[in-house]
Order: sequence, then structure tokens, then C-alpha cells
Amino acid sequence: MNAELPPEVAPERLAEAQALAQRAQLPALLDDVCLGTAGWTDPSLIKCHRFYPRGKNSPEDRLRFYATQFELVEVDATYYTLLDPRTVARWVEWTPASFRFDVKSHPVLTGHPIDIARAPNDLVPALREVAGDKRRLYPRQVPREIREELIARFLAQLAPLVDAGRLGCVMLQFPPWFHATRGNARQLESLRRELGGLPLSVEFRNRSWLLPERRARVLDLLRREQLSYVIVDEPDVQLGGVPPEVLVTRPELALFRLHGHNREGWKRGSSVWERFDYLYSPAELRAWVPAVREVKQRAERVHVVFNNCVRDYAVLGAKGLAALLQRPAEDAPSGDAFRRDSPRGKG
Repeated sequence: MNAELPPEVAPERLAEAQALAQRAQLPALLDDVCLGTAGWTDPSLIKCHRFYPRGKNSPEDRLRFYATQFELVEVDATYYTLLDPRTVARWVEWTPASFRFDVKSHPVLTGHPIDIARAPNDLVPALREVAGDKRRLYPRQVPREIREELIARFLAQLAPLVDAGRLGCVMLQFPPWFHATRGNARQLESLRRELGGLPLSVEFRNRSWLLPERRARVLDLLRREQLSYVIVDEPDVQLGGVPPEVLVTRPELALFRLHGHNREGWKRGSSVWERFDYLYSPAELRAWVPAVREVKQRAERVHVVFNNCVRDYAVLGAKGLAALLQRPAEDAPSGDAFRRDSPRGKG
């Protein structure tokens, strides 16, 4: 990642978040509510020296330590490339039996462009033949046999998690241009068939799926195909932002993904660090407590993933929300889940 890391948040805001996070009982969970972060090896998390103890330098050391703090992690490496199943099998060995992995889907499944350089070596020549001088291909441009092979390898890397009962879900995050159309609804049905009985969750980045005139049909579709609706917290930019909707479409699992409120960084052309550079305040976290508790009454398991992965901001958010959830209900004041602090969380 070549982008320069954004400046640190205001010291008083950081101290406030740290003080709340320190109150959490670890690992950060409450009954069937598991909290965690999107990834555990982000360079800025490692370089901030506020999460991993000194000497925890190997992949094994870091994951083993992470699993003492949380019982859930989202694997985002699978969005960029396909992993060796032996690597995934080692993750199972390094974490306790109660630990779960939510896995972000490969672009071949969701319509995002595929980076040819990160494709399996034996498939690169065929992809380059189609792409010409382009670095990326959209899944619709990929020959059917290669698409099927990519999906087969995506499923193969999940096998160690499935066999060990450690897969939380496959998270299908669709791009902003994935509008609510009949064709795209059929694509959701097709993905359910292709991925079999795997636990699947769906994150929309286009608000057309929840417009009043089609909302009921969309929710019926998700329920029928056993797809968990992902409850998102993200900046509301122009007409593309998806509002926080507390919906449960699959009673086995409900999923929250919190991206922060960095409106400026969310714009097209921003780096990953710029997009997710946001530290949740205790007040903002408190506003989500009623929603998580409500969903907990309607779903067997609840996963809460913080995707504001700059420095240790996601860690602080997950621990802070855990601390609030671990309080008795009467001690955790309700709040407004739509509340927004400053654009970048700088206080």
C-alpha cells in the first residue's frame, strides 16, 4: 500500500476511545454476539505498535494473539487473491475451536474487476489473452471455464474452515453499480446455487435495493435464498450510500459491518486508508447498542465487524462496543444509530 497514512486523530479523542476499550472483557464477545475486525495484518495496525505486543512478529504469533482479544475476524485477503488451502488450515490450528472466520468473497462472484496479476499463475496467460493491455477484467469478460475454475479454487480454500466448523460466513459485497434489477436478483439466486449450502451474507452498496417500492420483494428474496442481509454503517455520499437498516433475513446469522463516517475519504479515487480513516467515538458506539441487542433477540448468532482498519481504530471500536454490550442493559443508554460526528472522527 503506497498511500501515505493519514494524520492521527486528536489526542483527546484517541484517549477517550482507549479508555472505553480497556473496560472490555476479553475476548470481546457477549453470549452469541462476536465482535472483530476486518483483517489482522494491516500494515498500519502493525506499525502503530498499540495492539500486538513486542515480539509478536510472525503470522502465527499475531493470529494467536488476535484470538485472545476477539473470537471473530473477517478475512479480506480472499477478495484480492486466492489462498493456498494449507495456509487456511494453519489458521485453524492457531486459533481456538470457538474462533470464527468470515470470508470476503472473490470479485469473480460479485462483479468487481479482477486484478490479473493476482490471479493464479496458471490462469494468467488465458486472462491476459482476453484482457490485452488491460490490468483488470470484469467477471463478465472472463471465459466461462476460467470463471468456473476461479470459483472452484475459492471454494477449495474454504474447505479447511468448513471441515473444522470454523466458517462464519462468506460475505458477498456487491459494488455500487450493482443496482436492484431482475437480472441482478437472478444473479443472487444463481450464487446460492453455485455456492451450495455455505452460509452467505450480502452487502449492498447501492440503496436501490431498499427503496420502498421493492423493499419487501428484496427481503423476500434474501429470506428465500437464505442470505443474511449485512447491516452497514457507512458515509452517506450523494445517492449511493446505504442507510443503516436493522434487518434480519436469515435467523442463523446476522452481520453488522461498520465502515466509519469519513465522507471525504469515501469518494471515488481515495486510497483504502483514506476511505476507512475514522475512529468511532464512545457516543457513536453507544448508539449501536440497542440495534445489536435487538438483532440478538432475532438471530441465533450476531457478528459485528469493524472495517475502519487504519492504525488500531477498528480494534478500539470492536473492544469499545464490546465493553458497552457487556454492561447490564439498564446501564447502557440508548442512542441514535444515525448520529454522525465530525467527517473524519477527529473530534
